[in-house]
Amino acid sequence: MQRKKPAPLSVWRPLNLDRFLLGAPHYPEHVDESSWRRDAERMAAAGVNTVRMGEFAWHIFEPYEGKFDFGLFDRAIEILGAAGIDTIMCTPTATPPRWLTVNYPEVLRVDVNGHPASHGSRQHADTTSPVFRGHSRRITRAMAGHYKNNPRVIGWQTDNELNTTVSESFAPATRLEFQKFLQHKYGAIDALNFAWGGHFWATAYDDFSQIELPRPLMPSYPSPGHVQDYHRFLAAATAAFQHDQVEILRAANPDWFIFHNLGQLVDIDFRGQFGQDLDFIGFDIYPMLYDEMRRTGGHAATQALHLDICRAYSGNYIVPEQASGFGSQPGFSTMTPEPGEMRRMAMTSVARGADGIMFFRWRPAHFGAEIYWMGVIDHDDVPRRRYDEASRFFHEIAAIKEQILGTVVRMDVGIAGADFDNQEAHKTYPMGLPGPLDDAMLLHRYCYHNGIACGFIHPEDDLSRLKALYVPHWVMWKQEWNAAVEAFVRAGGTLILSALTGTRDENNHIVRDQAPGRGLSALSGVKVTEFGRLVPEGGAGLFPLFRQAAVGAYVPPAPLPASSAQRKYHFTFGNRQFEAAHLYELLELEPDTEVLGMWSNRFCAGQPAITSRQLGKGRVVYVGTYLTQQLAEALADVVLARAGVAPLLPDLPDGVEVSIREAEDRQLMFLQNTTDGPVAVPGVSPGLDLLTGRPTAGSLQLEAYGCAVISLSPPARLLRK
Repeated sequence: MQRKKPAPLSVWRPLNLDRFLLGAPHYPEHVDESSWRRDAERMAAAGVNTVRMGEFAWHIFEPYEGKFDFGLFDRAIEILGAAGIDTIMCTPTATPPRWLTVNYPEVLRVDVNGHPASHGSRQHADTTSPVFRGHSRRITRAMAGHYKNNPRVIGWQTDNELNTTVSESFAPATRLEFQKFLQHKYGAIDALNFAWGGHFWATAYDDFSQIELPRPLMPSYPSPGHVQDYHRFLAAATAAFQHDQVEILRAANPDWFIFHNLGQLVDIDFRGQFGQDLDFIGFDIYPMLYDEMRRTGGHAATQALHLDICRAYSGNYIVPEQASGFGSQPGFSTMTPEPGEMRRMAMTSVARGADGIMFFRWRPAHFGAEIYWMGVIDHDDVPRRRYDEASRFFHEIAAIKEQILGTVVRMDVGIAGADFDNQEAHKTYPMGLPGPLDDAMLLHRYCYHNGIACGFIHPEDDLSRLKALYVPHWVMWKQEWNAAVEAFVRAGGTLILSALTGTRDENNHIVRDQAPGRGLSALSGVKVTEFGRLVPEGGAGLFPLFRQAAVGAYVPPAPLPASSAQRKYHFTFGNRQFEAAHLYELLELEPDTEVLGMWSNRFCAGQPAITSRQLGKGRVVYVGTYLTQQLAEALADVVLARAGVAPLLPDLPDGVEVSIREAEDRQLMFLQNTTDGPVAVPGVSPGLDLLTGRPTAGSLQLEAYGCAVISLSPPARLLRK
């Protein structure tokens, strides 16, 4: 398989692969070797073309320090290759062997209380440790050298779900590496003292060697700059740990593709070196882990949300672990997909940008911490409905892969996302407020349920394909983004700015310009004269994909006294009255800025709450509060509709997803029924359902958890502005 040079990171980037990857993670070390050939034959019959192996097998690859044994995996790769199945190998650094942690105990992570991790689980080694990085390079170099000429090894996954279990460490070596990071960044201690606000609470330092790792409540709150730099350090250390491996793999065989399978995006700056090192992203998706998240509309809406967020980091991606059945570890379990639902969830991943799907896992384990995490084959070695469903999906996608590859997901509404510093800046000083993504998902949920093409994007991406861009409370705003954002508006786009945007610089200092700062006041025609905290609507929940770290963690506010709870603020917008949530801002307007919404009670009454300013062919809208579900709906009715945003289908039934993947010469509409009953979808454009070969126009019937992939007939292509 010839690796193509990837395009720069962009939400609009197709994958650099010449095939659609179809398969499963496979663990030949978990079963008797007599089963391998039968497994390979059943995989091939099901349509598998690729498996992923080796991520937890360091103890097999290197049973003693410096002694390597690749025989088990060599035989497995050969048997799979004889059946026409290629292999993605993984660096096994998520689970260092016991001899390593015995001989080098300094590689173990240390928790906030000073206790080192114990052996017996995973991710127990500290990726900031120079000693562990040395061992990581050795095993990677040995594996790369051994497999560099094996034609059946086509690519690599680095490690496994970095930082998903834990990202922080408070080891002495971590403290030393943090000090080195800071000295390299600032050069002089006076520069660090300025960045961290050393004159506040006498937190200035005389030398970099005096600096400690930030801990929660030390005994009070640490400097936001200190906390921000700690997480920048963790992200840089994670990227450096991976970079070691990537350099070795690239040198061994430049034709290999390399990716990482993200689990939770914690202390990973994908738009930085971490992502630049990779050909594409892998994202492990287990929708039914999130079934309790009713506030996002259930697991189907949450899956779409997570996939759209991850697509913003690099464009199209693969799913190295797509849920296939019931899953559990001792402390939790997922829901079980009903018949047809496994295929539907996989098709949603494709619809939202996946160019590879691997169902987790081929076989379930009979031992260990995931014995009830089911696979495509059951514990008794019998293929049942999950095998049949996987086979159906694999053959369907294989038949239409040429239509899918090279397309990207359409977005009419972009939500600013994929920015590590803003994600972390909120956590350093949350004040009980929702984070940017907590707020943004309210708009995403509205668009999802109403069939509007919506996703996440970074201001550095090409904005010209959008009709509207929403910026959800990005306190850190770089002035170099202004030119592209202004050009987007002048060309006809609608920019929606929100409260507190642009109020801090890169050091977490409040900017001296009147908010919104960093040039956004001139763009929006608005100045904030006052802001205040409001009663939250039942508190704001944690955002599950971006699990909060121990330092700077968001804690929902305690219930307010009854007298405070009565202090509610209202505003009118679009001929409706709304109760504001979380925050109010009072706005002073330039003469060419119009009022769209007005505060209607208490001392704010009669003052602007939501504004609009015409700029070229487009406009800038400013929202001086946080979203609620009701306000998100009103913004769609009043602002997005005026921007030319319309549903992909006009009368989308409840429980039906719609999205479009497109290239210059084709447009594919994906429809998925997320409900357990049949549904009729009206208003479908003329085209051809590639899954059935039947023409479409008017009403389309979808079975329970049914799917359709419609090649739209030109000129049925939906027009952009």
